[in-house]
Amino acid sequence: MARLRTARRILMGGAALAAAGWALRDVPAELGVRPLTSGPDRVARIRRSPQFRDGAFVNTMPETTLVTTPPSGMLRELARDRDQRRPAGPVPLRVPPAGEASAGVRAVWFGHATTLVEIEGRRVLFDPVWSKRPSPSQLAGPKRHHPMPVSLRELPQVDAIAISHDHYDHLDMATVRSLTALQRAPFLVPLGIGAHLERWGVPAYRIIELDWEEEAEVAGLRFVATAARHFSGRTLTRNDTLWGSWVVAGPAKRVFYAGDSGYFEGYRGIGSAHGPFDLTLMPVGAYSPAWPDIHMNPEEAVNAHLDLGGRLLLPVHWATFTLALHPWSEPVERLWREAKARDVSIAVPRPGEAVDADAAPAVDGWWETLA
Repeated sequence: MARLRTARRILMGGAALAAAGWALRDVPAELGVRPLTSGPDRVARIRRSPQFRDGAFVNTMPETTLVTTPPSGMLRELARDRDQRRPAGPVPLRVPPAGEASAGVRAVWFGHATTLVEIEGRRVLFDPVWSKRPSPSQLAGPKRHHPMPVSLRELPQVDAIAISHDHYDHLDMATVRSLTALQRAPFLVPLGIGAHLERWGVPAYRIIELDWEEEAEVAGLRFVATAARHFSGRTLTRNDTLWGSWVVAGPAKRVFYAGDSGYFEGYRGIGSAHGPFDLTLMPVGAYSPAWPDIHMNPEEAVNAHLDLGGRLLLPVHWATFTLALHPWSEPVERLWREAKARDVSIAVPRPGEAVDADAAPAVDGWWETLA
């Protein structure tokens, strides 16, 4: 009997190790590639970039990121009020409309930063992440608070896929691989991120890498890579790829996607050079006094929207993953108060709900029952 129990434990342990090995098999690929070890043309472009100094990309504005809480205090904070950092019930989802893309500007927010924007008959997909966790392993990391409203197979054909930076909650290997197989659109990315995409099987002819203020035309739309105040990295090594925001301009309409960024004076310059914008997609969540220069708070998102000359603000980077200590619904509550105080038009859709920039629905506070 004892031998049988021992054999059973050995078998169970071996099975557990095999399962863990299977689950972790993709981690080396998830970490991506250091672009300075990739092709010579990419390396030369990176070294020529005004944003690249002393072996890494840098922000052109000073950083004052603070770490005020010791690790033990951080653990206490994480354990406190955990229920407030997730919705109290199921997040309501909507099925996005089928058919032709809008001739104006229409946006479908799928959750967190992932947004499909239709602009003058074309479709642009920003920072697509369909995985359950924004992590190098699906065994660990923050888990989704709601499913995606549609599967990747249900997405219509898009004309471009734009990535803001290489953090896991904005650049997801599994999603990239699926989009490579299911879609024909090119990927527009900041400098260096093409090395990740090539490792994951994206053909080189479908990769467009841009430095800040460089531009490309895709499907009749003008894409300009613009500045952001953030950082990059999929490992402990930081800033070997560039981060940024995106201007997408059609013949008559313009959209701005901020990616991740702290507030900075550069938004005024982007607005002067490329605005005004019919729609801005602004991050409002995952802020903290400990990192004031890499993520905006809701009031700063309103400031940036006004600097850009935005007409309608659609908040992103909230609701889907818990990435900071603030309560789940606090970002949109603060945003709504600030928008009303400053007479700024906002739309707060449910995941999957379409928003027409020319006829945005009134904010209805749908999240309040989940707070």
